[in-house]
Amino acid sequence: MLNVAIKAARAAGAIINRAALDVEAVRVSAKQTNDFVTEVDHAAEQAIIETLLGAYPDHGILAEESGDSHGSRRSDFQWIIDPLDGTTNFIHGFPIYCVSIALAVRGRVEQAVVYDPTRNDLFCATKGRGAYLNDKRIRVAKRSRLQDCLVSTGFPYRPGDKLRSYLTMLGEVMSQCAGVRRPGAAALDLAYVAAGHCDGFFETGLKPWDVAAGSLLVTEAGGLIGNFTGEADFMHQGECVAGNPRVYAQLVSTLSKYSKFAGVADKLQVAADTTAAPADTAAPLPGADEAASPARAKPLLKARKVAADAQDPHAPSPRPAPAKPAKARAGRPPSKPSGGDAPF
Repeated sequence: MLNVAIKAARAAGAIINRAALDVEAVRVSAKQTNDFVTEVDHAAEQAIIETLLGAYPDHGILAEESGDSHGSRRSDFQWIIDPLDGTTNFIHGFPIYCVSIALAVRGRVEQAVVYDPTRNDLFCATKGRGAYLNDKRIRVAKRSRLQDCLVSTGFPYRPGDKLRSYLTMLGEVMSQCAGVRRPGAAALDLAYVAAGHCDGFFETGLKPWDVAAGSLLVTEAGGLIGNFTGEADFMHQGECVAGNPRVYAQLVSTLSKYSKFAGVADKLQVAADTTAAPADTAAPLPGADEAASPARAKPLLKARKVAADAQDPHAPSPRPAPAKPAKARAGRPPSKPSGGDAPF
């Protein structure tokens, strides 16, 4: 079964590579705001489905573009397909995208292929037999402290994805690790965790076809994957965290309060932090002090006028300042000023 999946992935990769030669000519449409699909997605998906059903006509299919409209819906065997993970990258010529194919047997992923056509990198795994990159066994990274780790993620891009709370969560992770990267293809992010290229991964808003193949790669490479509370049943929950066992535990400790399954107290605390974050972190705009205190501007304008007059040769000379009265000598009363009124 793995060999058939590899054949299907390479067929899709060939279609993608041909289209990448003239990406400006690719027809693009939007499924929703910032969520794109191209004719390449459809062509690659069709090639994968034809290859898989040609070998296993009784199997089921769950694909990003066509759903479960192909194959048998009652089969215990279901192929989970993302024909082009990273479509936005692809249409911009940014070379981070991949083909993702997984086989779930009674709901558990047992075969996985992630193929990067731009680098000809083939990640594959069979349950119980390890994970491989181009026929070489791969393992997750060995770093044990989150502060030394490189973590990958994905940013919310759909309306209603709770961007503000996500940025609060991202800021917390960034403060605890060595660096955060956002490549833009979740399946490839998970493959990189499996290969030790990065130490951890987390993201929300994911679908089964985004994470199915990558999840088996991670576990077969010695890592852990689950939802933000650390539970292994994450495929349909829209949130995912992965890493080697020690890094995974530290990420779960940080992310658990942001989970949709978090307790009421955690959710209230996150809501309070999210509301307070813009006020706490917003930098003052240039000139905000002057705008808030108009009286401060007057001395500046007066100073400019004096400076301008000093530079004008025809300007009248300023009147001399009146001389200060001499201090009275000790033991003698001060003299009355001319003009009449007695001093105070």
